[in-house]
Amino acid sequence: MTTYPWQHVARSGRHSLATLCRSPLAEVSGALGDLGTLLPLMAALALQGSISLSSTLVFSGLFNMATGLWFGIPLPVQPMKAIAAAAIAERASLRDTVAAGAIVSSAVLILAVTGLLRRLAEVVPTPVVKGIQLGAGLSLVISAGGNSLLGGLGWVARPSVLDNRLWALAAFVGLLLTQRMAPVSSSSSSSTRALFLPFALVVFLIGILFALIDHHHHPSHLMPHFDIWTPRIYLPHWLSSDAWAMAIAQLPLTTLNSVVAVSALAEELFSPSALSALSLSSSTLTPATSVTAFGCSVGAMNLIGCWFGAMPVCHGAGGLAAQYRFGARSGASVILLGAAKLLFGLFLGETLLDLLRAFPRSLLGVLVLAAGLELASAGATLNEGGDVSYSATQKRERWTVMLMTAACLLAFKNDGIGFVAGLLCHASYRLADALEARRSRRNRLRRPGHDESSALLAS
Repeated sequence: MTTYPWQHVARSGRHSLATLCRSPLAEVSGALGDLGTLLPLMAALALQGSISLSSTLVFSGLFNMATGLWFGIPLPVQPMKAIAAAAIAERASLRDTVAAGAIVSSAVLILAVTGLLRRLAEVVPTPVVKGIQLGAGLSLVISAGGNSLLGGLGWVARPSVLDNRLWALAAFVGLLLTQRMAPVSSSSSSSTRALFLPFALVVFLIGILFALIDHHHHPSHLMPHFDIWTPRIYLPHWLSSDAWAMAIAQLPLTTLNSVVAVSALAEELFSPSALSALSLSSSTLTPATSVTAFGCSVGAMNLIGCWFGAMPVCHGAGGLAAQYRFGARSGASVILLGAAKLLFGLFLGETLLDLLRAFPRSLLGVLVLAAGLELASAGATLNEGGDVSYSATQKRERWTVMLMTAACLLAFKNDGIGFVAGLLCHASYRLADALEARRSRRNRLRRPGHDESSALLAS
């Protein structure tokens, strides 16, 4: 039966609304789960003029709302990390930064509409995809301990009494205490749901309060005030060597982690059996989780936003895992987040810069840590589920492929190298299987009764 786009959007909207009414705090908390990735990168890029903060808020908000309605899952809209990191390090111009995002998106869009992305997802072994997720998760954990977040904190007064290791420790204890407080239970009992604490929402509100207090002690910082957004057109610097260098570094990350890996994770988290376990009817919604759909989404977002100075964005397995970890179970979470971004971008815009800069790194670091752990945990299901039963040797080989992928990704800080290393490791095992099968066939032919000369002597 053919489903028209407006019918799919309507069904997705009903599903999101029902989930929001069922667990409003969980959806709001889940919407904030990816802030640990978004806030520091967006603020750093905006402060040095590599993007327009107001345009980024407006367009990423619109993209959040559109993807929430279409996909029906808490699909994140997050920065392209390789481009963001390079732009921050090199203090790239706005025209170079948006050009890099548009170049990557053009390549991904071409791969998606030609079906090459789908073919890639079909042929990439599951252990390699899981290895990318594991490596990306551990990368987030490592970045949480970096100097820009938790690693640069002191115990009491560095950088301030409201942003230090003590607050990070308190947030971490809170994270541990809420590990088993599931936002949506398979049980319908109200007592089970009453245990849920919207951790990300609480941390975000405390962070905003601390940032406002910090503003009070620094008169030079501007408080957010009404400043209506005025669209401005920017021409991307298409021929910039810096833009192409950033794009080439980003392309493997976007293709593998933002399309292939996020598709695999979405299918795992929102399959009919998973929805049933969450007491959500799988007949209510069949989420669109194909790599082609995700690839087209990434392409469309940046080819629109780049003309207005918006930050290059993509989807990501880490962001999806983070929002799921903190309670999001439908598109309602990202629709709410998108609406908030849109309002902030339209009416506050660039005046939010100092507030973003003052958000405590101690709290952001714990959010990033939790997101990384959630994504890395996807590797635990490598040999579970499905109709295939693996031998002990096969399980060990699959774990080795996954770990090889993750280890090389971490060692070289490059998804592409991890991907190739995982494929080579997988290929070496398949080659060994083929050689072993060939050797076995030869041995069978040489056995008495199978050899031609033995048959003649026997006669």
